[in-house]
Amino acid sequence: DRFPIGGKRTKSAMEGYVKSQFWRYVTVLMFFFAILDTVSSFTHYSIPEEMEEGSVVANLASDLGLDEKTLSRRNMRLDIISNKKYLDVNKETGELYILEKMDREYLCLSKTATTCFIKMEVILENPVRIFNFEIEIVDINDNAPQFRRDTIHLDISESTAAGERFSLSNAVDPDIGSNSIKTYYLSESEHFDIEIQTGRDGSKFADLILKMPLDREKQASHNLILTAVDGGVPARSGTASIIVRVLDTNDNAPQFDKDSYNINLTENAPIGSLVVKLNATDKDERSNSDMLYSYSLYTSEKTQQTFSLNPDSGEIRVKEMINYEDFRIYDMEIIATDKGVNSLSGKCKVKILITDIRYE
Repeated sequence: DRFPIGGKRTKSAMEGYVKSQFWRYVTVLMFFFAILDTVSSFTHYSIPEEMEEGSVVANLASDLGLDEKTLSRRNMRLDIISNKKYLDVNKETGELYILEKMDREYLCLSKTATTCFIKMEVILENPVRIFNFEIEIVDINDNAPQFRRDTIHLDISESTAAGERFSLSNAVDPDIGSNSIKTYYLSESEHFDIEIQTGRDGSKFADLILKMPLDREKQASHNLILTAVDGGVPARSGTASIIVRVLDTNDNAPQFDKDSYNINLTENAPIGSLVVKLNATDKDERSNSDMLYSYSLYTSEKTQQTFSLNPDSGEIRVKEMINYEDFRIYDMEIIATDKGVNSLSGKCKVKILITDIRYE
């Protein structure tokens, strides 16, 4: 094709060289335009997820400007750029149709993804042409909010001040945008309310707020229902139970059955005889309601020497011989103290009247 240096350039040789260069450029241009045609032919479709099998998406042949009569001869087919074939094309009509239902949440696992696409290629032969297109899978409200736990357990002390907040397990919804969780509702409660928070990623969650102090002795537990609602039309919802157990604080003092007792006892009663069994109760629980009985400082030494007091049972028994002529009345004050961290106590008075025994 090239002339040697110093050689003669004849007319025929020049014409041959020009022709060869011309066809070389034509070949390169045809190749370039073929590539350009393949790359630039790009079509976009948008469909809702969960379309029924057999549903027609579009007439692909018409959109690509292809002759429907030649599709079968040119072996029109789809090359799926994914692991599963969800769509196919009818070689007789050129229609793109649903082969299997598509779940957007399965195809696009990322919860933060705002768009979900399936990329595909249409391949034809004789001559070979390739068209790229994509299907956008649009989210529908096909999922209801669901809590990670069906039951949320909370332990709250009855001494907790109003205004205290407690974090709750949030609900999740695989749907996106307006179909995701919009708000929460709490069942009616005198003591509790919720405050809805929004995370940096736009997710919603709720804090439980204590509106007024709890009293375990009035109500030891509170059963609430937390409902998560999405923004779909129609809206979907999910619920979780909240069980609040009120923890006891030592806020109740022991109380005796009576404030005072008057007991008649015959002199010379046998040692160990039961005089009276005192009983005090405490509305608190566990160690806050366990009792210890004791004499107060206002009970004389003589009385304490004459009568024994069981610190656990509250039983008062004769400790030594009693003589009417020595003492006729024994006064005592008994204290019942609970075993709470900050112990509380109650008291009662006991008067024992000694009855004389007369011998004839």
